[in-house]
Amino acid sequence: MKLSVQPLNFEIAKQLDDFISKKTARFGRHLREDDELNIRLSVVKPATILNKQADVRIGDLFASKTCDTFEQAISEALEALESRLEKRKEKEQ
Repeated sequence: MKLSVQPLNFEIAKQLDDFISKKTARFGRHLREDDELNIRLSVVKPATILNKQADVRIGDLFASKTCDTFEQAISEALEALESRLEKRKEKEQ
């Protein structure tokens, strides 16, 4: 699995980078070696509370979540993709 994280207009803190590594590590069982997991992080509507957006793409699967924190947005997007990945894996077997 190849992991790519793209922050838009800001630098990722080490704590957030560690969180992403930890959360995506469990997806290794669902993904093939050549699969790419792309995460794009952005801040939308800075004046609102729910302004952290995470777009997660795994091959042809995509999920986007907007939450109060990047950690929450990433977690929810990955959870949304997890069931779809399990179904894809079952079909391949």
